[in-house]
Amino acid sequence: MAVQHNAALPENLELSGYRIVKKIAVGGFSIVYLAEDAEGREVVIKEYMPAALAKRLRGELLPSVAADQVELYRIGMKYFFDEGRALASIVHPNVVRVLNFFRAHDTVYMVMAYERGRTLQEHIARRRQKGDKPLVSEPAIRSMFAQVMDALREVHTHKLLHLDLKPANIYLRNDGTPILLDFGAARQTLHVDLSRLHPMYTPGFAAPELYTKHDLGPWTDIYSIGATIFTAMVGVPPQSSIERKRDDRMEVYYRELEHVYSKELIELVRWSLALDPLKRPQSVFALQKIMRPLAVLPTEQETLMSRLRRYVS
Repeated sequence: MAVQHNAALPENLELSGYRIVKKIAVGGFSIVYLAEDAEGREVVIKEYMPAALAKRLRGELLPSVAADQVELYRIGMKYFFDEGRALASIVHPNVVRVLNFFRAHDTVYMVMAYERGRTLQEHIARRRQKGDKPLVSEPAIRSMFAQVMDALREVHTHKLLHLDLKPANIYLRNDGTPILLDFGAARQTLHVDLSRLHPMYTPGFAAPELYTKHDLGPWTDIYSIGATIFTAMVGVPPQSSIERKRDDRMEVYYRELEHVYSKELIELVRWSLALDPLKRPQSVFALQKIMRPLAVLPTEQETLMSRLRRYVS
């Protein structure tokens, strides 16, 4: 079935004190705009517009929702609004800052701070194109993901899961510091099942339990961290968890990486990508204890490696 593309809001539309400048992205659940506030400051506005449930034609402002989809549309809108409220309570330098959220045009809008830079996905693609080796250096990976883990740990303390962590959803400011973006696939707190909304997950980054909607938790995001680090090392996503259940070929890649990255970092990725959720780190804090600076004493490194082997076995 072809993906339906809804019409974006028109440029220069005034919307609750903001002016739409242009559309900058569209996804399965939302449309994202560059806008300006009343003082002329640039912001990002994310509009709840699930393509599978709502239809909006060019020139229209209100979405059209079939009668048998209205209930599901309303459920999704409620959780989009709740997500905005939850994210607005998070003040962390590595989490996208939600400035405002409001209802209009029979949908919900989330206003976020505008940042300049590029996604980790774009960064990896540029380095691949240039033939850089290693693709992303180990010190850069450690520095970047130490901050990503700090951000994700803060998100989890607010009873929110990301559930779509991948290079496209990690934004690198011009100074190189990362920001977690797009919690849209989550639509879920740690205690709410929203399987009826059928979010689309990205193969390679989605933990196996995401496909069954059972036993989701911080360990689910940790699988995605491992997959994202792997992508920064190799340049492509790991084998999907569904394929790995039939024929797991990841050990071949791990052996090839031994010539480029430390055994400690490779073991961290292997641990995070365990198919069994119980064999992964159960919290970001557990993973952070391993993601340490490179400058450690040999005896300390041996202790860390011994600890990792126990977790992986």
